[in-house]
Amino acid sequence: MDYDTTRRGALKCLGVGTGTVFALSGGVLGGFDLAQAAQPGAGAMVGAPLFVQLSDSHIGFNKAANPDVAGAFQRAIGLVNALPEPPAFVLHTGDITHLSKAAEFDQAEQMMKQLKVAEIHTTPGEHDVTDGVGAEYFNRFGAASKGKGYYSFDHKGVHLVGLVNVMQFKPGGLASLGQDQLAWLKDDLAGRPASQPIALFAHMPMWSVYDPWGWGSSDHDQLMALLARFGSVTVLNGHIHQIVSKVDGHVTFHTARATAYPQPAPGAAPAPGPLTVPADQLPRMIGVTSVRLASLHKPLQLADTTLA
Repeated sequence: MDYDTTRRGALKCLGVGTGTVFALSGGVLGGFDLAQAAQPGAGAMVGAPLFVQLSDSHIGFNKAANPDVAGAFQRAIGLVNALPEPPAFVLHTGDITHLSKAAEFDQAEQMMKQLKVAEIHTTPGEHDVTDGVGAEYFNRFGAASKGKGYYSFDHKGVHLVGLVNVMQFKPGGLASLGQDQLAWLKDDLAGRPASQPIALFAHMPMWSVYDPWGWGSSDHDQLMALLARFGSVTVLNGHIHQIVSKVDGHVTFHTARATAYPQPAPGAAPAPGPLTVPADQLPRMIGVTSVRLASLHKPLQLADTTLA
C-alpha cells in the first residue's frame, strides 16, 4: 500500500480543511464548526453566519504531513460554499502560502476567488512574509490596509480589526504588534461604545499559549488594557494548527485549525512543526468542534470530537 496515497485520501475524507463559522446573536459572537454548520437543517441552530475563519492553508507545502494541502484547502472552500446561508465574508488568519513564492500566492488567490462571499479579509502569517517585507502578500492582499497590514471595518454592528503580529519577531520568538500599531489601535477603539462587540484577528496568538515555542505575545498586557472596557471581545488567530481557547473576563481567545497539517500539542515534542502520523492514526489527530450558545449571558460551550 502506498503510504502517501493513503495519507492523501485520508486527509481528503477526514475533512482536515474545516474552519469555524461565526454568527451574531443578541450582540454576542458564537462559533460553530464549519462541517457541522454545512449539514442540512443546521441553519436554524447556528443562525445566519456572520463570517467564516480559515487559517494556515500553507499552499506550496508538499511533505508527508499532508502532500495535498491544495486539496484540503479546496475542501474547506467547498464547505464554506455549501453553508445553508452564505456568510458575508471570510477571514483567513495567515500562512496563506508556505514559502511566500509568487506561484503559491497565485494559486491561493485563484482558489480563494471560488468562495461565494462578498468579501475576503486576510492577515499575513510569518510564512507569507519570508522576504521580511511581505512584497508578494501586500501586492495581492494589501489594498484594504493601504499596505500597512492592519485596518478595521464594521459589519452588522460588530467592529472588526485586522492586526499584524509577524513582522517584529524572530523565529521561535513571541508575537509583537509594536508600539505604532498599538497606538493606532488605541485611536481606532477610542470612539467606540463599550457595548459594541469587538472582533480582532491576527496570525499568531495574542495571548500566552506556550511561550517556549513562541506561541504567545510580548505585548499581551498592553492589548488587554485597550480592550478592558468592552463587554464582548473575540480575539482570533491561527499559527498553532489546533484549537485552543481561553476566556479572560469579557475576552474570548480562540485559535483555528489549519487546513494544511496538524502540529504537536504544546510541549509534546522538542519543537513545533508539521506533525506526521500514520494514516490509521490520523482520525485521532483531526477532529471537529461544535460550539453553542446556551444563553446570551453565559460563555460559549465547546465540544471537541475526534474523527476516530
